[in-house]
Amino acid sequence: MAHGAARVVVGIVSLALVGAPGAVLAEPGRSNPGGADLSVRLENSPRVAQPGQPLLYRAEVRNIGPEDAVLPLLTVRVPEGVEILRVDVAECRPGTTANEVVCASPQDVMAGGSGGVTISGLVRPGARGPLEATATLSSEIVDGNEENNSARTLTPVDEGADLAVRLSRKARAGRLVMMGAVVRNRGPRVVRDAALFFHTRSARFLSARGARCRSFPGLVGCRLGAVGSGKRVSLRLAFRAHRRALRAKATVYSTHVGDRRPANNMARINLR
Repeated sequence: MAHGAARVVVGIVSLALVGAPGAVLAEPGRSNPGGADLSVRLENSPRVAQPGQPLLYRAEVRNIGPEDAVLPLLTVRVPEGVEILRVDVAECRPGTTANEVVCASPQDVMAGGSGGVTISGLVRPGARGPLEATATLSSEIVDGNEENNSARTLTPVDEGADLAVRLSRKARAGRLVMMGAVVRNRGPRVVRDAALFFHTRSARFLSARGARCRSFPGLVGCRLGAVGSGKRVSLRLAFRAHRRALRAKATVYSTHVGDRRPANNMARINLR
């Protein structure tokens, strides 16, 4: 059995099993005749999921003791409405089902030791809540208190928004090009941080009406403010382009409100 500290480093995130040699005293008023008392806690962030937005699960494990846990095994099941993007511990592998992560410790976890794993996921646009996730912990040694060997979370899913953007040509005179953009919100939620980005390659941004816009190399970013349910925001932008056609792509998004139909968040136009 291992004593001291064991650390597995994965990228910038580590799983640490830390403790001190020897037995751990039982809690007052509670008898623990032997074995390893494992426990697991499962949390997610944010508390309310947004369609199309990230969702993190964090499973924390602990061995209260008094004995070491022999080669513990942690199994985390993520709901089908969440696509797993990344797991921060190298020993974790896909399970028998699509959304199952199995983490087998390469060594024993001593009394007082703890550790954890973070699973990064993306809520699918069509996901409906509540999203149920579970974490289960087991070991090859007897656990006298199995009630805390599993944990569960239920995460509601917000209805989100349905942002869409449409581009149109207004006018062109030589190298001066006027372009229009309309952003609509067909979803039930108000979007208060809507942003619209234009990719215009080498065209030079001149001015905008209807929103506050800022130019970056090859990119123009516009803050739209609040877009209510069933409402729209219209913009008019001026560019100085080369004599060849101006190809533009616009993308609208929100960092706080999810989108049920992300396919219409982008539009393209070829202005000759």
